[in-house]
Amino acid sequence: GRLGILIVRHLKRLERVILGYLEVCDGPEEEARLGILETLQCIIEHAWPRMPCRLPVLLKALLKMIWYVHTDQGSTPEPVKAALLQGATECLILLDRCSEGQVKVLLEVVYSSCEENRVRECIRKVQENT
Repeated sequence: GRLGILIVRHLKRLERVILGYLEVCDGPEEEARLGILETLQCIIEHAWPRMPCRLPVLLKALLKMIWYVHTDQGSTPEPVKAALLQGATECLILLDRCSEGQVKVLLEVVYSSCEENRVRECIRKVQENT
């Protein structure tokens, strides 16, 4: 119906905003990124039938963010890093649920080629979630 079309149109714009935020570190407290991860969780929960086709884009953005947070040598305090990784992991778990396990499959490739313990830890949490 019309509402569906409106949501989809909105989703595209929202997605651009979300991807933009995920890419940018906004200072040691990372309020914007933490907020956007929460927003993304809500969107996945409310628009889950629309998510599978957005998987590649969202997955890439989340993994990239996990990687950057992990390798960031800047001034971000440890608890903030942990919260970011937790938020991103939650998003991956939700995406996995609404795509019937596609995320787990895609992450296997990443896991096998990744040396970084912290990144592997995030992936493991998704893999183990049922």
